[in-house]
Amino acid sequence: MKAMDNKALVRQFVEIYEGTEDNIQIFQAPGRINLIGEHIDYNGGHVFPVALEMINVVVVRPNGTDKINLAVTSLPDRVSASIPNLKNYRELPWGNYQLGVAYMLREAGYNVIGCDMLYHSTIPYGAGLSSSAAIEVSTGIALASLGGHQELDMKKIALLAQEAENKYVGVNSGIMDQFASAMSKRDHAIFLDSSTLEYRYVPLDLGAYTIVITNTNAPHKLTESQYNTRRSECELALNIINSNEGTYPNLCAISPNDLDKYKQYFDNEVIFRRARHCVTEEARTVKSLEALEKGDIATFGNLLCRANNSMRYDYEATGKELDTVFDIAINLDGVIGSRVTGGGFGGSNISIVEKEKVEQFKHCITEAYTQKIGYSPSFYQSRAADGAREVTEWR
Repeated sequence: MKAMDNKALVRQFVEIYEGTEDNIQIFQAPGRINLIGEHIDYNGGHVFPVALEMINVVVVRPNGTDKINLAVTSLPDRVSASIPNLKNYRELPWGNYQLGVAYMLREAGYNVIGCDMLYHSTIPYGAGLSSSAAIEVSTGIALASLGGHQELDMKKIALLAQEAENKYVGVNSGIMDQFASAMSKRDHAIFLDSSTLEYRYVPLDLGAYTIVITNTNAPHKLTESQYNTRRSECELALNIINSNEGTYPNLCAISPNDLDKYKQYFDNEVIFRRARHCVTEEARTVKSLEALEKGDIATFGNLLCRANNSMRYDYEATGKELDTVFDIAINLDGVIGSRVTGGGFGGSNISIVEKEKVEQFKHCITEAYTQKIGYSPSFYQSRAADGAREVTEWR
């Protein structure tokens, strides 16, 4: 969706819920791309996300009841949920992510009060850019702040948002998306150890190159995809290894050489390939940090291409549309790296493109992709952005 002026959002809020602008607050949280480290945040690995300037905004005001009322600018849907009965809204077609966060906040001891909420997002839904995490994190900081928590622990908000997605919505995602939305820093990527939540900010400077996001416009929906299946396959792989004298806490604790020693115990080649993706993706992610810190953009780009091939052939989490974008991109002049970003099964690709050749890149991708797939992709460019916050400058 297009960006809306915050004052216009407030006016729309008042049209929906009536009353005045008194006591209205605005909160926002960003979407993200992941540079590298895909599907390993639930396997104990390192990930390398970057927050985007595309955001989810929530306008909120206390309403003096025990109800949380939800509205969104893009749909006619309206939801009114009873706070004492928050456990009962898991199956909503829209609103379950928000109410899942409210439920988890209450379970964690936060004071959750009745309020009216209006959502607006500039993050395209189903594009693999974490629109759901942005909804969760913005909801979390809004409800926690409204309940009187002035100094928010953003890491805890991220964990509660992940818990809502896992236990309430039913998507067994890792921590990366929520952590990036909550904790990011402008002009930096986050190098995050998902097993310990230790992290560091890494300046994102690609020199003469820039990141172009290509949305295939083939939407993914993780709860209806093979995402949960992949996680189960990883758990099975770890169990096979540890049942044969392995003592590993997670797949990403295994070195590529050590993994080869256990191949003989896998009756199912597919399960072994899932493990191989995780183990080699961890190694690539660590190498990508080294490359970026040295300013070696060529090596960084090459690692992205290898990561894409692992997602395509070992993890089988791409699909016709993403494969088409990649195959076109890597043969274009000025492109030194390309790969799927996010969970896959549709969604988006990121490519490292010479700044002077971005328009040529978009033209070539659009022409060849549309000819093969039958509809056109969309493109985005974004500066690395800050994480979630309250917006105070709208009045």
